[in-house]
Amino acid sequence: MRPKPIPPQPGQESVWDYPRPPRLEPAGVHITIRLAGTIVAETDDALRVLETSHPPTYYIPADAFAPGALVPTSGSSMCEWKGRARYADVHALGHSVARAAWTYPTPNPGFERIVDHWAVMPGAPLVCTVDGEEVVPQAGGFYGGWITSKVSGPFKGEPGSMGW
Repeated sequence: MRPKPIPPQPGQESVWDYPRPPRLEPAGVHITIRLAGTIVAETDDALRVLETSHPPTYYIPADAFAPGALVPTSGSSMCEWKGRARYADVHALGHSVARAAWTYPTPNPGFERIVDHWAVMPGAPLVCTVDGEEVVPQAGGFYGGWITSKVSGPFKGEPGSMGW
């Protein structure tokens, strides 16, 4: 059962206005990702995926990551829209976050622009920002959306959202 969307305030987008299947577009924002106080990625050239009921997932160009920040690891997963994902651990200053980043080496049609881009699961110990605002991770531990003050929900992943 679809929940009642929270009306967006001025300057906000409702995730309930995002499409399904999702849309890929330039993000037009400044992204930083920090681990152990060190910037592991920074860019103004991110892409974002917008899907009904989900906060945006940001895809950062591979060359925006510091050398050695992404260490490929085993395993994969499948997205019905984007295809098969591969994972990497995120490293900085002797700290590591397992399987915190993913990419689509050969994405499905419509998502070709995310080749050589990586998404990162926000939340401690990773500190991710959009235009200087620290993001809140999408609930549930599975989805990679970044919640900021620019989006209104409710968001998939919250308790009771399994059937959305």
